[in-house]
Amino acid sequence: MKAVLLDAASLGDDVDLAPVRKLVDDLVTHQLTAKDETLGRLEGATIALTNKVVIDAELIDALPDLKLICVLATGTNNIDMAAAERRGVLVRNVAAYGTASVAQHTLMLMLALAARLPLYQTDVRDGAWQRSDIFCLLDHRTLQLAGKHLVIVGSGVLGTAVAKLGEAFGMRVTFAARPGNEADDSRPPLAALLGEADVLSLHCPLTEATRGLVGREALATMKTDALVINCARGGIIDEGAALAALRDGRLGGLAVDSLPVEPPREGHPLLDALSEPLNLIVTPHNAWITPEARQRVVDLTADNLRTWLNEERA
Repeated sequence: MKAVLLDAASLGDDVDLAPVRKLVDDLVTHQLTAKDETLGRLEGATIALTNKVVIDAELIDALPDLKLICVLATGTNNIDMAAAERRGVLVRNVAAYGTASVAQHTLMLMLALAARLPLYQTDVRDGAWQRSDIFCLLDHRTLQLAGKHLVIVGSGVLGTAVAKLGEAFGMRVTFAARPGNEADDSRPPLAALLGEADVLSLHCPLTEATRGLVGREALATMKTDALVINCARGGIIDEGAALAALRDGRLGGLAVDSLPVEPPREGHPLLDALSEPLNLIVTPHNAWITPEARQRVVDLTADNLRTWLNEERA
């Protein structure tokens, strides 16, 4: 039984593939796979393993030996699920592999924004502390998290983990109702919470209901010193509107770990703004990348593969 891993580079070079390798007769790994290489590499394979390489309907129909697609991530938007179902190809993904890692990253961003770290680091670099008339700098109003209100969108394992960390800092935590399902959710809608939120943290999937969820109107209702953190997907916030609010002093801080297009080869306004004196942080979609989380992806994929093999043998 042949398995092909199309984009091993997305896991890094310090993970152990042995849990998967020992379950198949042959595991062929490729660091990266271009679109025009995918068919040739998957020919004769029973199992395809992919993180971000697209497996579309045309490709699925051209691979008669393919029986299982293992997605090395939670999102399956790079797989034509309808075509896979029609062909009887099972698709299995992994979830909750990076909960501790992403929650830790979220708190790092929250603490850094609350301390106005980007601004004070710039001041120190530019010599403002060295020229100060007193022993410290007081130029940027910081935010003490204790006693503040943390509003979270997304009440899954990740949002719950962030809530626990926020509570450990003495924050009051409220989960917003699921966007698009407010009528059937007993929790308050996000619109009712924005005006009292000191920190808004996003941990929901990108759907039609969440695309542009935090836009111009939502931002206009928030406190001027509120912090917005997006460790979910680019596009859930209107990055242009958030940047404008930050520049105008209508938002206290903005941190994102993702952008709508990744990698952002054509640039992005938030990247251009990093040179400005703003309380702004952009990290390169690396909230999840601790070695423990990346190894967990492999281990969970092996679990999916083992379950499928047992079902095939039954």
